[in-house]
Amino acid sequence: MLKRIYAIFRARNLEFLRDRSSLSWNIILPVVLMFGLSFIFGGGARAEYTVGVLQSEVRIDRSSDPFLRTDYIDFVPVQDHEEGMAKIARHQLDLLVRLEPPRQYWINPDSSKGYFVEFALKQSFDDRHIEKARITGEPVRYVDWVLPGILGMNMMFSCLFGVGYVVVRYRKNGFLKRLRATPLRAFEFVIAQVASRLLLILVITVFVYAGTSYFLDTRMEGSYLTLLTIAVLGAISLISMGLMVAARVTSEELAGGLLNLVTWPMMMLSGVWFSLEGADEWVQQSARVFPLTHVLDAARAVMIDGATIKDVLPQMALLSLMSMLFLTLAASIFRWRPA
Repeated sequence: MLKRIYAIFRARNLEFLRDRSSLSWNIILPVVLMFGLSFIFGGGARAEYTVGVLQSEVRIDRSSDPFLRTDYIDFVPVQDHEEGMAKIARHQLDLLVRLEPPRQYWINPDSSKGYFVEFALKQSFDDRHIEKARITGEPVRYVDWVLPGILGMNMMFSCLFGVGYVVVRYRKNGFLKRLRATPLRAFEFVIAQVASRLLLILVITVFVYAGTSYFLDTRMEGSYLTLLTIAVLGAISLISMGLMVAARVTSEELAGGLLNLVTWPMMMLSGVWFSLEGADEWVQQSARVFPLTHVLDAARAVMIDGATIKDVLPQMALLSLMSMLFLTLAASIFRWRPA
């Protein structure tokens, strides 16, 4: 028995080692992710808090006030008061402050990070006066803000890995080769995969959303139909991306590496867990190449701000364009045979 186990064990190891693409990717992927994320989120002391400063200038002079010299706080200029209040309510800013007379600050009472920033602000104002102003409107709980991120992340993994691995396995075991002998065209196969995964993802997402909404009483200010439309377009774009990644890959290990290379940066930069409000401008712009970023922006606008379908048309148009691009590329480079 041990000899049989050893024979299978040795054969599987040799199979993996001889697959140079998979072996190289398993070594390269962690290194690429570590260097990439450290480059994006590294650089000196990492700011733990984000504070908006109401002022007319686009740059903040950190030497102009003791509070602005506080470590581990990222200060961003805010020129519009209403915009700053909206960001406070949506947990994009931990605190909003006006340092010019009349000195005031605004804080979301449901923000744990805002509590510590408020403490630091009061410490720097020991011998000065600053007024705590009431936040207008109903503050948004963190659970209300993070729910679209959780649903979007689950959708992302299900769409990318659920489609990518299946297609690669079909190709590896010869199922696609047999389909090639039928009148089925590559584009028809791709569309069928999109429709199948889309139905499954929507059922799961609606079920999870309904459960969390019922038990946690999460916020929903907009239309359910608009939210469902965003979910459909987002799922199609993510499924299409998964098909594009797996269009020519023959190794499941390589497919896993490629999909991880896509999912991890998308999860970190698309605003699943936290806002990128205090990040560099190029980081925020880079995040817009991911479909999940537009899905979450649109979903949060509908659920938290009550946005209409007209308000989220830009995000929906971008998701539609991405889907068409990914599907076209997937169909054009699709490989039926393993080699």
